[in-house]
Amino acid sequence: MKKILNYISIVTLAAAVSCMDYGPKNESDFNYHGSDGLFIVNEGNFMYGNASLSYYDIDKQHTENEVFVNANGIKLGDVAQSMTIHNGLGYIVVNNSGVIFTIDVNTFKIVDIITGFTSPRYIHFVNDSKAYVSDLYSSKIYILNTVTKKISGSISISGHRSTEQMVQSGKYVFTNCWSYDNKILVIDSDNDLIVDSITVGIQPNSLVIDKNNKLWVLTDGGYQGNPYGHEIPSLYCINVSDFETEKKFDFELSDSPSRLCINNSLDTLYFLNKSVWQISADATELPTIPIIPYKGTIYYGLAVSPKTSEIYLADAVDYVQNGKIYRYTAQYVCIDTIDAGVSPSNFCFKFK
Repeated sequence: MKKILNYISIVTLAAAVSCMDYGPKNESDFNYHGSDGLFIVNEGNFMYGNASLSYYDIDKQHTENEVFVNANGIKLGDVAQSMTIHNGLGYIVVNNSGVIFTIDVNTFKIVDIITGFTSPRYIHFVNDSKAYVSDLYSSKIYILNTVTKKISGSISISGHRSTEQMVQSGKYVFTNCWSYDNKILVIDSDNDLIVDSITVGIQPNSLVIDKNNKLWVLTDGGYQGNPYGHEIPSLYCINVSDFETEKKFDFELSDSPSRLCINNSLDTLYFLNKSVWQISADATELPTIPIIPYKGTIYYGLAVSPKTSEIYLADAVDYVQNGKIYRYTAQYVCIDTIDAGVSPSNFCFKFK
């Protein structure tokens, strides 16, 4: 009876999140205790409610698709954006549904459903009791109490449309304003206040911090006809102490680089620009030869294992049929092809 009541409670909460058809569906039991794994966040199609979550057992090279709906009996929702693991819980941010699901990372069962957002994108854990949630259509960053799983406040980003990814150095959290913007906002996480901003190129889409405590920012330059402008994309290296740009690498106007990420030793950066590219944190110029060449498909997501530096490359195929994930060694040898859901785009590693 308790299980039935809990299930009814979850379905009721999910129904309140949006008008999507969440279920119910038949449930399955999973148990992935003691395994290294990779969660694959499949966006699905906007307004189709076909976002999904896949799980790849890294050691056994075994994949389970649709693990969220199969574990919980309800669908994930509309446009799954990102996932982050903190203190044994997986936080899945579902953008158009305006919800964050927390799940047990071994059984995939729902632990909490967090609502109150407009269009959430990413979650960043400042410490064990506080997290920030960026938003695509809100002029604020939400402050989340990770103990109560409730929104406890917000940080105004007045003058900016939205925020995206977040990285942290000391007390400062850096977030990129991607939509019709060219700023990196600097947040004092002790006081939950924006204390500065850094001007970069048009549409900064991703950022990382390297071994030297330098902030790297990748911009895509917008597009032809963009009301905010169209310019050469660039890769910036910024000193986090004084917020000054130390290096800037320019691409070609026709390029559209994205998905900046970094290896486990924090000395090598990777990004997509049709092909997969690599650049040293000490480089003085952009690379000229890709490490994984373009093969006429749609490379849509990229991740590098923080444990082994293996590369995982998401192929959206055509954004309609199910996508693929290609697993490469740190030496760029393909060792597995993984079936995923529609539009796989983001990854989250789970280590035992």
